[in-house]
Amino acid sequence: MTLNPANDAFRARLEADLPAGTIRTADARYLEEPRGRYFGQPGILAAPACTQDVARILNACNDARVGVVPFGGGTGLVGGQVDPDTPQPLILSLERMNTLRDVYPLENVMVAEAGAILADVQAAAEAHNRLFPLSLGSEGSARIGGNLSTNAGGVHVLRYGTARDLCLGLEVVLPSGEIWNGLSRLRKDNTGYDLRHLMIGAEGTLGVITAAALKLFARPASVGTAVMVVPSPAAALELLAIARDQVGEGVSAFELIHRQGLEFVSEKLPDVRQPMTPLPEWMVLMEFGLAADADGALETVFAQGLDAGLGQDGVIAQSTAQQSAFWHVREAIPIANKMIGSVASHDISLPLSAIAEFIEEARSRLLSMSDIRINCFGHLGDGNLHFNVFPGVGKQRSDYEDVRGQVSRTVHDLVHSYDGSFSAEHGVGRMKVDDLERYGDPTGLAAMRAIKQALDPNGIMNPGAVLRA
Repeated sequence: MTLNPANDAFRARLEADLPAGTIRTADARYLEEPRGRYFGQPGILAAPACTQDVARILNACNDARVGVVPFGGGTGLVGGQVDPDTPQPLILSLERMNTLRDVYPLENVMVAEAGAILADVQAAAEAHNRLFPLSLGSEGSARIGGNLSTNAGGVHVLRYGTARDLCLGLEVVLPSGEIWNGLSRLRKDNTGYDLRHLMIGAEGTLGVITAAALKLFARPASVGTAVMVVPSPAAALELLAIARDQVGEGVSAFELIHRQGLEFVSEKLPDVRQPMTPLPEWMVLMEFGLAADADGALETVFAQGLDAGLGQDGVIAQSTAQQSAFWHVREAIPIANKMIGSVASHDISLPLSAIAEFIEEARSRLLSMSDIRINCFGHLGDGNLHFNVFPGVGKQRSDYEDVRGQVSRTVHDLVHSYDGSFSAEHGVGRMKVDDLERYGDPTGLAAMRAIKQALDPNGIMNPGAVLRA
């Protein structure tokens, strides 16, 4: 489908039909994604203040065959928020649509506009003694619309699920400019196809989410946090099983951390206090949220883990400050990774029983290919690993451009052989379109293309993301 540029004439048309200040010129922050591999084209930025203005914008773009790139907080890691190929697309930011419309504490529901920042949603829930459990390293700038469009995960998926599981209803503007009023607060509503789940995870390729009804939860009365040294990923999985046997769904988070990530933090962020020295080869960071005595439950799990030879040492946080310090180390790992500069990063998921074997086999294959360092960490409880490859000591990532594709192909082929996914929580964007075509089920891909054609026949919505334009 051939698209037209958002030229001066089109800009003038929009400016005449929309409130003053809605149409702007996109500056650099809308034109680059965090990993610096994709760059957008300078052009028009639309920043509407209401759903009706979003509808007017999409209607005009559809009529003129102008591509639209939805932009949330710009924190996505697969290039879904920038378009290097479409002729001068319009960038659509919902940053002005950031109202928290309503909170219903007795229903455990909040209605938020898509431009609301995740941290603000969390704070609003806390003000009503409720919890919105979606938690990401980028929560200070990520926006709810983007979180839903990419089906964001984070550290609490083990207990609460992904963004998809935290949403009851949506308000969406379709490519035609029509508004779907699906902003339901109901927990049960079996009335045909669930369009909510179609839009969540579509990465802005089927429409624009403008508001959402979000699930809230009771805040755990007792939260316990601990780190424990484990001899291997296999031991970490057995420890997770013990924890779940003890507290069931009270396991809020269970993170696997390798020494390489801790060494990167020490190198690049020396002020971050490590939870223990010397740095362990493997450790887990776990959090329990219970009605009472989370620390006591952690002590029981520690004792059972030590008796079974699954743990070697550990620390249970004795204060909220120490809890925050433990999580600060985990949150510092991606920051240090970026400062080091990866050769290739992989956001993968695997069946839990395959994780330990995968890690050993993938390390063996990659280390035989090149002089590299591997930082494996992630959300062990839900099977999501960040298996990232870095230059050897004294080298730069630019030294590996000729092998970067081979590295990712090796990892993803192995993931696929274990019935895993090449994209656990970051989405497909533009970076992984080839991977989706290589590893995706042909029948499923055909169905996705049919849905795209039905809802967006002119191909204006985020062209080139998820499905090849």
